[in-house]
Amino acid sequence: MIRPVLTELAIFLIPFVAYALFLIATRSGVLAKTSWPAHLVAKLVLGSLLLVVVSFLLLAHFRGAPPGSTYVPAHIENGKFVPGREIPGTEKPGAGK
Repeated sequence: MIRPVLTELAIFLIPFVAYALFLIATRSGVLAKTSWPAHLVAKLVLGSLLLVVVSFLLLAHFRGAPPGSTYVPAHIENGKFVPGREIPGTEKPGAGK
């Protein structure tokens, strides 16, 4: 559970890091209060939230098993552990590997 949270946090921080790198490249004061006006921070926050929402949508669309597939839970076969897996809808559980 920690990996998805850290991934979304990293995606949220991308605009802030990009702006900080811009300040470093232009030799402006990265830690100076004048380099981070409220209207700019608000724009960075909105951009960050937009990136997070897009990442959630892409994750929901491209992650997971294909429609119609069947999940076969982890089990023991002949004394060996067989991890859980998804089987496409045309295949029967337990048939083939």
